[in-house]
Amino acid sequence: MKERCFGNGPGKEFYAAYHDEEWGIPVHDDRHLFEMLILEGAQAGLSWETILKRREGYRLAFHRFDPIKVAAMTDKELEGLRNNEGIIRNRLKIYATRQNAMVFLKIQKEFGSFDKYLWSFVKGKPIKNHYKSFALVPTITEESNALSKDLKKRGMTFVGSTIIYAYMQAVGLVNDHLTSCFCYKP
Repeated sequence: MKERCFGNGPGKEFYAAYHDEEWGIPVHDDRHLFEMLILEGAQAGLSWETILKRREGYRLAFHRFDPIKVAAMTDKELEGLRNNEGIIRNRLKIYATRQNAMVFLKIQKEFGSFDKYLWSFVKGKPIKNHYKSFALVPTITEESNALSKDLKKRGMTFVGSTIIYAYMQAVGLVNDHLTSCFCYKP
């Protein structure tokens, strides 16, 4: 059996697939970056497994994470999502998705892409760490603090430093695969 950071055990195949195929791998596609930003914000106070299990529900509810379509969603559409069992039905998180889409589009316009903006916080290269245990992995860093602060200043919500550090891990700005993990590459 492969040694993983997480996703081991029966019934965790979806989580293992996320670990093996996504987590810590650099992402440069704006739509995927938007998707992961929204999912990480939805995760606040919940487990990542809970969100992953609802990922397809989020894709359906939020136009496959097309930020233009999400930014144009009406209050009526957002209120309707409060009855959607395929997503987390927290009103603030649902409305934050539209708000964050609007800010996302402004960032794209200003920088040419969200990718260009985002990767500037790590000077264009992933931060590769060498932790032996998750107990040693930080929940915030200087970079996550800076990115969080800037996103908040621009008007995004559910982008605190802890959420943003998890986001940075998810989209490969940071590679925190443990040294014992088969995905770890020094």
